[in-house]
Parts: sequence; structure tokens; C-alpha cells
Amino acid sequence: MGELRINKEDIIRALSTVEEPDLKKDLVTLNMIKDVELGVGEVRFTVVLTTPACPLKELIRQRCEDAIHTLVDPELRIVVNMTADVTTTAFGNKTILASVKNVIAIASGKGGVGKSTVTANLAIALKNAGAQVGILDADIYGPSIPVMFGAEDLQPTVTVIDGKNMINPILQYGIKMISMGFLVPADSPMVWRGPMASQALKQLMGDVNWGELDYLLIDLPPGTGDVHLTLVQSAPVTGAVIVTTPQKVALADAKKGLQMFMQPQINVPVLGIVENMAYFTPAELPENRYYLFGKGGGKWLAEHYELPFLGEIPLVQGIREAGDEGRPAATYTDSLTALAFQKTAEALAQQVAIRNATLEKTKRVEMTV
Repeated sequence: MGELRINKEDIIRALSTVEEPDLKKDLVTLNMIKDVELGVGEVRFTVVLTTPACPLKELIRQRCEDAIHTLVDPELRIVVNMTADVTTTAFGNKTILASVKNVIAIASGKGGVGKSTVTANLAIALKNAGAQVGILDADIYGPSIPVMFGAEDLQPTVTVIDGKNMINPILQYGIKMISMGFLVPADSPMVWRGPMASQALKQLMGDVNWGELDYLLIDLPPGTGDVHLTLVQSAPVTGAVIVTTPQKVALADAKKGLQMFMQPQINVPVLGIVENMAYFTPAELPENRYYLFGKGGGKWLAEHYELPFLGEIPLVQGIREAGDEGRPAATYTDSLTALAFQKTAEALAQQVAIRNATLEKTKRVEMTV
């Protein structure tokens, strides 16, 4: 039997021929192979993925099996354990959001494109894949995350940590979240000047007990303003996601949003484009697609700027109903909508891993405006 002449080095050598599809390096060089164990007629090992939401995990598994069967022993039984350790390029000594691996800004050029809906459902989809996820609702003037999670009547508690009062985020559907909507009465308008809103954002980032998170999604207000600049100056942002709808006016404003992050003095990587309300699908005709607002605008924008197109989200009644009911549509895991958000979340996690492997460590923006 092959097990008498096979050793761990043979297995490692075979796996060193397997390339990680996104990072274009072999699994051994990337330190993704752990705990190789040989038994009678079998080998067991662990592949440490760069994200639990990796859409290529089965491809990687198959490539590992093929390499060992081809280069070591065609009859060897192979048991592959897939686990994940989300990557980060954040500085370990940063004082703000110190326990967050990846800070992702969700932005749009204009209001009404469903940015908060996309944020809420991407968070659920990433959580469903096994990640630890939080949402910071940075739309200081019009916070909507509490309503979308059915948490508008909840109030956060406070814990004293190292002599400092820290706000405990609200936990709903497995997502940690904080918003001005939890801290002020729902019917009280936020009549604040820009500096006050910026200071509020700093407190939501620095005075919240986030704990360990793989991804913190920042739901930004529409446009490009004080809050956006405060974010990139206060925290090391891993990257930005731009949400748009297909019609021309939304695309024009989305361009401004992504160009803000691409400015040399800001230089935050744009991880990709999400097209929301891409097409209408009635519940009784799930195979039909009606392009009410035009077709392919988000894909065109991504191609024009050579950015990844992360996914398109349909316009279905269930998304609106789920948001109004306070339960994001992605929690209904067998729905058309949940599948769309799952694919988009996988693409986002994929781009975060690629960004962390290929670009420099994230730094806070040093600029005065």
C-alpha cells in the first residue's frame, strides 16, 4: 500500500502545485495548509481559506485532491477540512477599531438607491457564511439600520473598560450594530452642522465595544461630505463599495462617489460596484426579468473604471416587505433575494482577500480639507 512509502513532505510537495485562484500563489507559500496527518490509506489536512465566504472553496478542495492523486497516490483517501481566517492589512497598533480586521465603507453618490438595504443584507450574508460582522450606521441625519433590523426601540447598554465608558452595540440576527437611531428619539430631527456630525461618527467608532470582528460595514450617508472625510481620516478603511441603480442619473452620482475614494490624497481602494434594483421580478413569475430602470448600468460603470462588479440585486416586493418588518431579506436563506446577496457577499469577501494580499497596509488619510 502507498501509505508505507508516503510521508508528509510528499503531500506538501503535491499541494505546493495548487494555486489559490484569486491570489495566484500556491497554497503552501500562502501558508494555507495546516495539520497534515497520515493514516492507513488516507491523508487528512486543513486548508485555511482567506474568508469563510470564499466562493471557490470547492474548486480549491478538488484541486488539492487532484494534485495528491496525480503526484502521490491515486488510491489515497483524502479528507480535507476547510476553515477560514479572514485576512487584514490594518495596523495592529491602531487605537480606533483596534479589534476590527476589515473596515468597509458602503457608499453611494445619491440617496434612494437602497444603500442601507444592501448594507444590511450583505452583513447577514457574510454572517451566514461564518464571519463576525458589525454595522456602523454613519448616516447621522437619517439613520435607517435600526428600522431594518426591527431594533428601533432598543437602547444600547454601557460597560466600563479600563476606566472608560464604552457603548455595547445592539446584537440582532447575529449582527453587532450601532446607530444614532439607538441614541436619540426616533421623532427627533438631527439639526446639526457638519462638525457635530463628524464628532458623532468619531464617537460611534471609538466609544463602542465592538469586540472581534472580521468585517465592519460602514453605512455612509449619500453624497460626498464631512462624514466621508471624517471616516477616512479617523480609521484605516480597507476599501469602499459603491451602490448604484441602473438609471443614468444614479450612475452619474455614483461616479462622483467612487472618484472621491480614488483621489490621490484619499486613495481608498474601491472593492467593487453593486447594482441594486437591477431588474424587477414579480413573485408569481420568478423567472421573468423586467428592466424598469435600464439594463447593465452598474456593469458598465465597473468596466469603465476597471473595477470588480460584485453583483446585481433584483427589485422584488419581498426586499421592501422584509425591511419594513425589521428582518432583512437575506435572513430568508432559500429566497431569490438571499441567493443574490449571498453571491454578492462572496464576491465582496473575495475582493477583500485580494486587496489584503496585493496592496499595502491600510493607513488613515492625512489631509486637511
